[in-house]
Amino acid sequence: MATRPETTTTLGVIIGNRDFFPDVLVGEARKDLTALFDQAGIRPIWLTPQDSKLGGVETYAEARKCADLFRKHRDDIDGVLVCLPNFGDEKGVADTLKHARLNVPVLVQGYPDDLNLLGVARRRDAFCGKISVCNNLAQAKIPFSLTTKHVVHPSDPTFKADLGKFVAVCRTVKGLRRARFGAVGARPGAFNTVRYSEKILESYGISVTTVDLSEILGKAGKIAADDAKVKAKLAAINDYAAAPEVPEEKMIQMARLGIVLDEFIEANDLHSTAIQCWTSLQQNFGCNVCTSMSMMSQALMPSACEVDITGALSMYALSLASQRPSALVDWNNNYGGDDDKCVLFHCGNWPKDFAPDTTIANAPILGSTLGVENTYGAMQGRTPAGPLTYARFTTDDTAGVIRGYVGEGTTTDDELNTFGHRAVAKVPRLQDLLRYVCENGYEHHVAVNPSLTAAVLKEACGKYLKWDVYGHS
Repeated sequence: MATRPETTTTLGVIIGNRDFFPDVLVGEARKDLTALFDQAGIRPIWLTPQDSKLGGVETYAEARKCADLFRKHRDDIDGVLVCLPNFGDEKGVADTLKHARLNVPVLVQGYPDDLNLLGVARRRDAFCGKISVCNNLAQAKIPFSLTTKHVVHPSDPTFKADLGKFVAVCRTVKGLRRARFGAVGARPGAFNTVRYSEKILESYGISVTTVDLSEILGKAGKIAADDAKVKAKLAAINDYAAAPEVPEEKMIQMARLGIVLDEFIEANDLHSTAIQCWTSLQQNFGCNVCTSMSMMSQALMPSACEVDITGALSMYALSLASQRPSALVDWNNNYGGDDDKCVLFHCGNWPKDFAPDTTIANAPILGSTLGVENTYGAMQGRTPAGPLTYARFTTDDTAGVIRGYVGEGTTTDDELNTFGHRAVAKVPRLQDLLRYVCENGYEHHVAVNPSLTAAVLKEACGKYLKWDVYGHS
């Protein structure tokens, strides 16, 4: 399965200007931003010097012209950068965004003054102008993001980091507003915890396509073992992970299942899936689907077990923010007496990016009641020490909203003697977090990612998508 391509980020750019400040600063800002966009691979949509004075936005007529340009590229623009090389015209910026009606993230940046250049010829006053612009955006109820420093030059490393974060916020917002999920099978009867509301998701632009597990298994069972598609899928599985003790007939079953899942995803243009596993697959098809799920997650098309659609949503949000594969884990065990550490665990469907030493094996816990021979396809591996972002989103049927929590920590190399996919996580104030999870009725599943992107998710999902998001610090 191919990874979904990462597209170039397109930003609408408003360069603010004000008549009694030096115009030359506007042209300089355009050169600064052009150099930065070239480095970052960003495509700007902005007025040219032929469209307005130096390509800036100052008057109402220029605001309308810029808004018309933005509307023309509505389907391409991921976010808007407001650049203030001088004080800027607060109404010009606000009018542009009000008329454009893009409903995308907005980043406001202002240039710093040079203490030795506060005369008329080079005075900026963007320090003050930025406050006025933000005031106007707040009055218009247009949400916006801010730079780490109140005023900052585009060449400053902190602004480059701010821009990178903003691009991730734009990508996450755009991806989640049009996300398509596939629910394969029914929720396992024993897992009330993964209930969710399709209608609430749909109200936020997120759609769910369902299919009965029997349809998937029926189609998979009709594929001949010597079919060319089976051979190709087997080769892909063997390239992905070693399977030293898995019988050949079980590898063929896994390949058949993977083929049909791929076809279902392609036919419905899905971004992510959640699949019934426990225990229908083992009883009715004789293998686990974990390997296929791991491969999909590795390709940035996350797949969650137990038809946990909002778990898949959490995985997808993390992958959009980081451009790294996500895993779904259980908050599973205490780690001895260390209150800030715990064991993350699952039967074995994590992507290799989260557990690089992954091999294909079986699922001992399921095998104890269903027969180990019916659980091949589960995977095992250990997550090494590194950064960790965790996230969990869910639908709150009573309030009619999506809510969730995000935070960061690390995975560690502490000793851990167990099977399956496993990790030791260190999370600051873990006991407070777990109390929050329990008191607010969250699921035992949580999505994790080897990145530090909690701030991106908090900004994207809380500020722009209007989800109720708690950030654990």
